[in-house]
Order: sequence, then structure tokens, then C-alpha cells
Amino acid sequence: MEFSSRSGSDGSDCNDLTVSTTLQSVAFGAEPQLILLPVPASVESWWLTAVALGGQGRYAQARAALDVVDRRTAGPVTDYERRYASLAASTRASFRRQTGWHAKAALDDGRALAIVAGLDSSPSVDAAVCDALTGLAADALGVGRLSLGWRLLAECGERIGGSSPEGLWRQSIRLEWVSAELALASGDFNRALRHADTAVELSGDCGSVRHKVKSDLLHCAAMTGFDASEAAQRARAVFDQCMTFGLLPLAWASSMLIEGVTGTTATPNSSVLDTAIAIGGGVFRSPS
Repeated sequence: MEFSSRSGSDGSDCNDLTVSTTLQSVAFGAEPQLILLPVPASVESWWLTAVALGGQGRYAQARAALDVVDRRTAGPVTDYERRYASLAASTRASFRRQTGWHAKAALDDGRALAIVAGLDSSPSVDAAVCDALTGLAADALGVGRLSLGWRLLAECGERIGGSSPEGLWRQSIRLEWVSAELALASGDFNRALRHADTAVELSGDCGSVRHKVKSDLLHCAAMTGFDASEAAQRARAVFDQCMTFGLLPLAWASSMLIEGVTGTTATPNSSVLDTAIAIGGGVFRSPS
């Protein structure tokens, strides 16, 4: 894991707020391509580090950061620590899901939901619950249980509706992502496009490059049911953005869409990106 030791003008180490702000910018902001990360200290900063590394396809290092969160939240913990234990489990599940391990991901997402079960509702707790619910819905999609996926998303939507919306921007976007994916899996391109459009709208002002790029990619996928040529052209623009910002998992997904629609390959192609992700510790599940 590569970390920088950033210091203030007086030679002292930057405080936790500065570290958290930088990591927020990589994980959920405008600098997803930043390779040299500040040294994490708090449970929150270790989780943000894992998210940042996972977005770049550095899965082995990301899992190591999640291991630190797990160790620091083991045993008797505060509600604050339980929330990050839950977020870490959901994040671990997302890494499994991105490489095709949906059934295993469901175990992590189920654990994430169980960890925060019984906690009083608050924006931070609702965020963790919604991450687990959307994760479980995506896991259900991956094993063909679409009805279960929709039920889980409905529960997530109710949770978002009863909480502070500005605090759950990420969860609101993820809800639209998985809704679009479920609609695509059932062949309902109209519904998929509606959800993808909403995701694009929500992500437009969120400040997160990664969320904007993935929303654009889902919009391209939904467009394949109407204008495959236009969808492929837009997917190439998304692919270029992914490569510019070092978002290898999303670049791989973009390349798969381009290749599936056009029969031609992106550069680098999906096989090259497979190898790059494998070098980073991602293990793709072989089709059964």
C-alpha cells in the first residue's frame, strides 16, 4: 500500500480532518486517480482508503485496509464503530460482486445488515443499512432472484425516504443503479433507462467522478435497447474517462459493453484489463 506522509507548514503531520478530506476526494470526489494516499489513522480513514483503492482496481490492498477496519471494530464497540464495521462488510461484498462472486458477496452484505440491526435510525445508520440492502439486491440479481432484488430495493427506498436526503446522496444513486440493472436483467429497457436517467441526474452535482462515470455507463447499457450504435459511441467516451481517472474496474465494464455491442475491442481491451485487475488482486469467477 502506497501512502504519503503529508505535513503542515510547521512540519507536523496533517490532522485526521485533512487525511479524511483527501481520502473523501479519492473515494467519493474529484480525485479518484490519486495513487499516493495519505496515511490513514481512524477507522473512517481506513474504510475510505479501501473504497479509494477498490475504485482503482487495487483489490488486494483494499482488502488489507478492510482487514484493519475489521480488527479495530472487533469485540465490544461503539455505535460509531459498528457503522464502519457494517460499511466495511458491504464494501468487501462489492469487491466480490465486481468480480462475479455474488453468492459470497451476499454473505458479507447479510453480515453488514446484521451488524447495524437494532441501531436507532440516523443518517449515518440509514446509510449503512441502505448500502447493505442495495448490495443484497445486486447479489440477488447476480443469482437470478429478481423479485427478491426488487423487494430489497423497495425497503431501501423507504429508508431513504424517511431519512435526510442530502446525507444519503450516494445511497440514492446506488438505488437507481441497481434498479436499472434489475430492469435490464428482465429486458425492460424503458424502465432501465428511466432509472439510469435519474442516476445521471443525481450524480451530476454530487462531486464524485466515479459515481458520475458509473451512472453514465449504466445509461449507455440502457440505451442499447434503443440505439446500439449511439450507446457504443457514448460507452467509448465513458471508457476514455475511466482510463483517464484510473478507474480500472469501470474501464473493464465499459470495454465489455463496447465489445458486446460492436464486436470490436477497446484499447486496452477487456482481456488486458482482466490481467491488470488480476495483478491488483481481483479474482474473477469463472462462468459455470
